[in-house]
Order: sequence, then C-alpha cells, then structure tokens
Amino acid sequence: MAGWPVKQTDTSFHTGHRERLRQKFLGGKLADYELLELALSFAIPRRDVRPVSRALMREFGTLYQVLTASVDALAAVPGMGRNSAIFIKTMHQMMTLGFRGYFIKTPLFHDYAQFENYCRLNVGGKTVEEVHVLYLDGQLCLLSDEVHSVGTVNESSIYPREIVRRALDLNARGVALVHNHPTPCTSFSEQDKKATLELMLLLNAINITLYDHFVVSGGTVYSARNMHMFD
Repeated sequence: MAGWPVKQTDTSFHTGHRERLRQKFLGGKLADYELLELALSFAIPRRDVRPVSRALMREFGTLYQVLTASVDALAAVPGMGRNSAIFIKTMHQMMTLGFRGYFIKTPLFHDYAQFENYCRLNVGGKTVEEVHVLYLDGQLCLLSDEVHSVGTVNESSIYPREIVRRALDLNARGVALVHNHPTPCTSFSEQDKKATLELMLLLNAINITLYDHFVVSGGTVYSARNMHMFD
C-alpha cells in the first residue's frame, strides 16, 4: 500500500540547501553572496540565512565592504545581531593576519594583486584615517606592520623621525607607508606629500629605501610612486 508523500520540512530543506552550498564551495563555484551565506550558516545554524546574506550585500555592496564594515554597522542589518557581526569581523581579522604571515616569507611586491588585497583588508573600511608603516628586510619581506598614527575622518599625521628610529631598531632595509581615506579621495594632501618627501630624504641618508606610500580609498589602492610624487 502506497504511503502518503512525505512533506519536506523547513529544517530538511535548509539542511539540504546548505549541503549543496558546501559542495559548490568545495568545487570553487560560489558567488560572493553564496560564500557569505555559507559562512553565516555556521554563525546562525538553525535559521535560513539567505535573506541575511542578501541584506548584507544590498547594504554594503560588495563582499569586501561587508568584511571591512564595523561591528555596529553589521549588527544593525536585520537578522544579524552582534554575535554574527563579530563572527564576520573574526573572518576579516583572520584573512588580514593570513596575508601578513604570507608577506613575512614572500617579498612584499612579488604578487602585487595580493599586496593590494592586504592593504584593503588592513586599512579599508575604517571610519577614520589610520597610517601603517611596513618595515622590510633586505629581501623586501615584512619585518613588522605597525600602526603609526590614528587621525580623523579626513586627516592623519606622519612623524618621519619616529619612523626612522623604529626602522633602525628593527634593522630594516626598506619602508612602505599605507593609509586610508574614509571619504572618497584619490589624491595625497599637501601634508602627506611633505611628510613623505621628508621621510624619504631621512631614510636615504642612512641607506634605507622608502619604496612607496599607498592610499586605500573606496576599495582602490593608489601609489604615490605611480603618481610621480617621488620624481
């Protein structure tokens, strides 16, 4: 005797859908919103997170902007909450530290695309300007990535003599600067230019090279050297 058709429960549907996502992930075929959905399924295990994933992408635009958004901004998205926001920021921090570990053993500019990704993850999405100094060894591998100063929404400070002292402490052979512009701005301020040139001259005097000064704005990395600031 044939039985009645078994109605698929919401739980079994979500379980099957998540398993399909996992298989697509293992095959390297997930779109950005699906990758975000899969990650959220571990933070919110007993709920359909597809609406949450789509809401995050609508709010922030790209996966990069989701990762670099603040905890408060993420938590404010319907369906998220603070724990899920902290989960996303944990992934962001893990990715940043992963890149940092990579550049400890790999020359900084060997893979420029990866370096740009590191810069975006490191300072992109911050609500105020933050200056980082990357101290490099003779092979251009990373000795240390240090926060040099934290400023306001449209201004930060560079102290060349402090950077020189720290470079000597670390026995660095090279230096690169990275800072962000929270508001869309692709140019360097006059203060940026003056401090960068002063730092270059001070470092040159002790045979340490200032390789570049990078600005991250709107997800794009701009190079002072490519903009002929060092000419």
